[in-house]
Amino acid sequence: MNSLDDLCRQLKDRAETLNSIDAWPREQLAAMAEAGVLSWLIPEKFGGKEVSAVELTAGYQQLAAACLTSTFVLTQRNAAIQRIVTSPNTDLKGYLLPELVDDSQFVTVGISHLTTSRQHWKQPTVAAERLDGGFILQGEIPWVTGGDRANVIVTGGTTQYGEQVLLAVETDCDGVEMREPVSMLALNASRTGSIGLNQVFVPWTQLLHGPTDNVMKQGGGGAGTHTTSALAIGHAASAVSLLQSEAERRPELNEILEPIAADVAEVSSHLSEAVVSNEDPLPEHLTAESLRRRSNSLALRASQAALAASKGAGFVTGHPAGRLVAEAMFFLVWSCPAPVVMANLREFASLCSPGEQSWNSGC
Repeated sequence: MNSLDDLCRQLKDRAETLNSIDAWPREQLAAMAEAGVLSWLIPEKFGGKEVSAVELTAGYQQLAAACLTSTFVLTQRNAAIQRIVTSPNTDLKGYLLPELVDDSQFVTVGISHLTTSRQHWKQPTVAAERLDGGFILQGEIPWVTGGDRANVIVTGGTTQYGEQVLLAVETDCDGVEMREPVSMLALNASRTGSIGLNQVFVPWTQLLHGPTDNVMKQGGGGAGTHTTSALAIGHAASAVSLLQSEAERRPELNEILEPIAADVAEVSSHLSEAVVSNEDPLPEHLTAESLRRRSNSLALRASQAALAASKGAGFVTGHPAGRLVAEAMFFLVWSCPAPVVMANLREFASLCSPGEQSWNSGC
């Protein structure tokens, strides 16, 4: 079995191959399986090897620093697995989880319409008509990563009674319409796009959570959680590494490198504290919202510093600095709660400085 360090070297070497919408991190997922990463969230009785919350967030940071696209795909797979693991449906868990320890099966998640996306719509994005034998799904899942590569999609909908459900939907069901992935600013090889649901019947045996109000509050996870912050910190660390390489040739860059590197270390440390803290309420600098907005700021500032330090070469297609800048934009739109977006916008508008944005309520 490869070590995590070996895996990260492989991912970093292949990161530039994942810029195309026609690509898919098949080799990267196989390498993750070889390193045991795909078993992280699966209980031992199903063949997995669970890791602690600190180990998980540290692992995500290390992987994201090597290849953000592959790691993002991993998090979407793991978000689905988390919902399966926490489900009371023991028969379904016993059927699905043993198949997900390696890379022979792929599962993903489509739940943004229940958290941050399209919440202003009057009608539910996905309607789940409740029947005696199961549910009929009708609508569109707006954002699904690797949907056309998945065997199962964990998604949800709203019933005619106003309750919500989470279901494990097999992608070969009648009425599941795989649409072309959208062309994005970055992370195109994640093959993210929408999926249509046209009178898709899902039996009760594939129910994961619900019916209940606010089904996303069951099973953990959700918008603004530590996973998104961990990936942003890892991405910033990758930019710091590139900036450090430039500073080795141009020592004057150290005055830029050192404070950014210190910020990355501090936010990473605070994230580790937050995932194990029992304080209630949490101190402001350990809240999920505070960590996310600080992590976003770091990813944006560190990547732009790396590009500026790389000069014209960094603006040429294929240079890692340009890729890092484009990837940093992703954190402004991926499961990004409104208060975090506003804090980043205030920073852009110079209503607060990056240093001020960390803990005060306005930024």
